Amino acid sequence: MRKDPRAPTVRRLTAGPCTRADDLGYPVDLPRPPRRVVSLVPSLTEALAVTVPDRLVGATDWCTHPADLDVTRVRGTKNPDRAAIEGLAPDLVVANREENRRLDVDRLRAAGVPVWVTVIESVDQALASMRRLLGEALEAGEPGWLAEAAAVWAEPAPQIGLRVAVPIWRDPWMVVGARTFTGDVLARLGLVNVFGGAADRYPKVDVADIAGARPDVVVLPDEPYVFTADDGPEAFPGTRSALVSGRDLTWYGPSLGPARARLLAAITIEPR
Repeated sequence: MRKDPRAPTVRRLTAGPCTRADDLGYPVDLPRPPRRVVSLVPSLTEALAVTVPDRLVGATDWCTHPADLDVTRVRGTKNPDRAAIEGLAPDLVVANREENRRLDVDRLRAAGVPVWVTVIESVDQALASMRRLLGEALEAGEPGWLAEAAAVWAEPAPQIGLRVAVPIWRDPWMVVGARTFTGDVLARLGLVNVFGGAADRYPKVDVADIAGARPDVVVLPDEPYVFTADDGPEAFPGTRSALVSGRDLTWYGPSLGPARARLLAAITIEPR
């Protein structure tokens, strides 16, 4: 079987029987199931809050779900307050290769804080990564929402073939490119990402480049840039725009299951 080029390289474990390997193959010593967890990833914060709410003690300012989440905030994903994290005495910090900086992960580890790094660039990787985090690292088993999401996304992609462009920022404009979780979501919805062959994962482009790629639909999420009916569609006259939830398009926690139907309805059904 051909190896998925997106799969992380697994390192050889060198610690004892309590060692687990994160998605990068880095050994994480967990002598007991973690009871105090800090999450630096909004998607995983929601997954932890829904699955093991009594264990989550800290999260970033960008962790907006669940709406009533009441934990200590540790600043942002790119500039976490490491002193505040250490002050919470966590027995595990959850991070992501794309969302968080290696510098912060390295410094937390140097301070003696165990860090579990996830790697998620596809739906399958998201499902496998969350099973390992929840099942192996936290020993919490597989929650119902994760099993339901796996069943939903196991359905074959519909034969739609709409060409789409997905800006995630403007001034400068940036779009979803190759080797991304969002790109895989689009493919599994039967959509063709017009920038899917780009060399970069999130290429910077001119608005003319987006129009020149001749998408059938320009998909405008509300995060990280907050596109709205008054901010975004006007840049693409003559091309239909679809406003979607950024959480549906980019998050891989409990929203992953219902996201499929919502995205299909928003992108493929033309408004009357």
